Amino acid sequence: MKIKMLLKTALFGMSVLGPVLAQAEILAMVNYESKPKQTPRREGIAIIDVDPDSKNFGKILNDIPLPPDTVAHHIFYNKDMSKAYITALGNGPLRVMDMKQNPYRIQKVAVSDCQVAEDMVFSGDNKTWYLTCMGSSNVIVGDAQTDKQIKVIEANEKDTFIRYPHGIGLQEDIDRMIVTSTVRPSDLGDAGNSVSVIEASTGKVLSTHQLSDESSAKGVAPVEAVFLPHAHPPMAYINTMFGGKLWRATWKTVTKDFDFQPVYDFSTIQQGVPLEIYFNQKHDRLYVTTANPGALNIFDISQSTGNPILIKSIPTAGGAHHVVFSPDEKYAFVQNSFLNLPDMDDGSISVIDLQKMEKKASIDILKNQGFNPNSIVMLPQWHRDTAH
Repeated sequence: MKIKMLLKTALFGMSVLGPVLAQAEILAMVNYESKPKQTPRREGIAIIDVDPDSKNFGKILNDIPLPPDTVAHHIFYNKDMSKAYITALGNGPLRVMDMKQNPYRIQKVAVSDCQVAEDMVFSGDNKTWYLTCMGSSNVIVGDAQTDKQIKVIEANEKDTFIRYPHGIGLQEDIDRMIVTSTVRPSDLGDAGNSVSVIEASTGKVLSTHQLSDESSAKGVAPVEAVFLPHAHPPMAYINTMFGGKLWRATWKTVTKDFDFQPVYDFSTIQQGVPLEIYFNQKHDRLYVTTANPGALNIFDISQSTGNPILIKSIPTAGGAHHVVFSPDEKYAFVQNSFLNLPDMDDGSISVIDLQKMEKKASIDILKNQGFNPNSIVMLPQWHRDTAH
């Protein structure tokens, strides 16, 4: 009888511990490419265990090849995370991966009017996607079920235009999108100074707004535009890559347009090239990466959503770019490489302890093989980002 009881206890313990042990991993998907002058050139998508407490920490668990001329750039999920979309700067601007099928399979999406694909957003009903095309200066609207191109949004008037669009934010409650005018992709020249506002339901380009300051004559290159979820009134944050500033765009209900104001200057902390914008799940913290010299900047927006207060700037490595977070928000994982540019091409992934607010570890497996990661997203099981 005692032996039976011991066996039952042991089996019960295994049933409880089994799921816990099975979750001792956090898997991220990282698209990578060879460092400059490495031959033969190689690209792919690596699935890496980024959990510092896992026995497989820092290891590549799966490696999915991509054509070497893709220049894969960003990865975006649709609303139910059944698909992952891969934008590219090279051959074939858009690809889609079926996340319900394992092994994963990648298919090209035909978008003949798009050159140099950058960012994507999706409608809340998961029926429509919007894709910025920096090389062709337009925004492509697509059917998110069939992945067929529906419409091309473009404008080239003197005061209202879309030029070299990169970042895109969508706020369906007010039927508006904001797209940034960044740089000419061939040489990063002709930097823009503006963002354009689009009526999402019609694709009409309503207005273009200068994010002007002392350096505007040189081009401040607005790069990302991200709406803060559930903000009242609606509000987006915008980074100026060359201007080195963080701006906010606040919706004015009466006039139905935005007020644009600068809210932080990264030069005051000797940081440059601000890139990506993220929020925590409570939406009371704002995270901004700066690529040169490389840092994750943490802001408090709990007291005022439109007036961020810097809590800490945590050094990562050159080229700090995209960020993902562990589901419990204990860790942030920062991908350190920006377009293979000098001093911004470290190639590592920094693990940041958000409780201690310090760098805990560095994942160097891609870097040590001569690769640079271009973006990072969690696999759907661990994905919690509602702003992108």
